[in-house]
Amino acid sequence: MTYPISYQLYSSRNFPPLFAQFPKLKSFGYDAIEPWLPAYEADPKAFRQALDDNGLKCHCFHMPLKGLVNEPNRFIDIALTIGASIMIPPYVLPEERGTTAEYWQGLGRQLREGAVLASKHGLMVAWHNHDFEFRPLADSSRPIDHILNSGGENVCFEIDCGWITRAGGDPAAELKKFADRIIAIQVKDMAPPGTTQDDGWTPTGDGIIDWPNLVPLFRKTKAGHIVTEHDNPSDWRVFAKRSVDYLKKLGL
Repeated sequence: MTYPISYQLYSSRNFPPLFAQFPKLKSFGYDAIEPWLPAYEADPKAFRQALDDNGLKCHCFHMPLKGLVNEPNRFIDIALTIGASIMIPPYVLPEERGTTAEYWQGLGRQLREGAVLASKHGLMVAWHNHDFEFRPLADSSRPIDHILNSGGENVCFEIDCGWITRAGGDPAAELKKFADRIIAIQVKDMAPPGTTQDDGWTPTGDGIIDWPNLVPLFRKTKAGHIVTEHDNPSDWRVFAKRSVDYLKKLGL
């Protein structure tokens, strides 16, 4: 089984204009774009047209948690316009993060409420992790478990293997644990500890994560596509091409 491969557009946010990158990404072998706010916000119809013009899809997009809570209908309309089926809040600012289990359980409930609304339009809601969800709280519990447990079956998961690794976790263990909740997989790779170039990230396959060992676990999840991402590449083209080529070598 092969997967559609998406490119997280956040990776090349520092190299505008973004729409001009679409033909190159298509030529590299990408099937879809995963955008982040504000890439699609100014004109969702124009974003969709740029995708269509280059034979690209949008399976899911990143959006603010506050958008899901306070403006769900606006973002549902955006999803339908750009052709996405999955709405993904990916982050909570450090100054807004609670430090208790109750805070993270509440976040899970917020996601669940948004997911119920989205489902009426044939859409899904998923959480995307960074490192902080995998760092234990004072009571030794983890935010990620509270988020997904409180969200229930309505809330899915876009797992980011790179951030789990940076948190000192084991992507293999988390792929197994959340297999029935994972609907997208980000294959962000981490350079060896101590690397400062590109903020310690690297093209997929060039870092320390054992991807061949993870591929069989990918196939046991409900993931429908794979996403490449790099938080701060010095050359987005090099990152994009090396990553997609490596994934194809893995048979993904």
